[in-house]
Amino acid sequence: MKEKEEELISIRVRPRSSRAGVAIGGDGGLVVRVHAAALAGAANRECLALLAKALGVAKSRVRIVRGEKVRSKQIAVEGMDAREARGRLERSAGGDGRAR
Repeated sequence: MKEKEEELISIRVRPRSSRAGVAIGGDGGLVVRVHAAALAGAANRECLALLAKALGVAKSRVRIVRGEKVRSKQIAVEGMDAREARGRLERSAGGDGRAR
């Protein structure tokens, strides 16, 4: 029996941002702004914590599948399909949700 493929969500991380949070970029993609610099994995850790909070799940359920060392990443959320996760992230963007 074939194992179910993981559903991935594409995001772009903006380290050293003055405001942390999830936003919608000009191209319609998800942007995660973090305060931390991209040193020693600090930005990735903050990104995962922000995503978990926005999704309403434990940090252990969110992981980076591709893009550990670049700004464009693909994430997976254990127990949640990509459509539901993206919808929650878009709703959490708040306001106009646009990344500047």
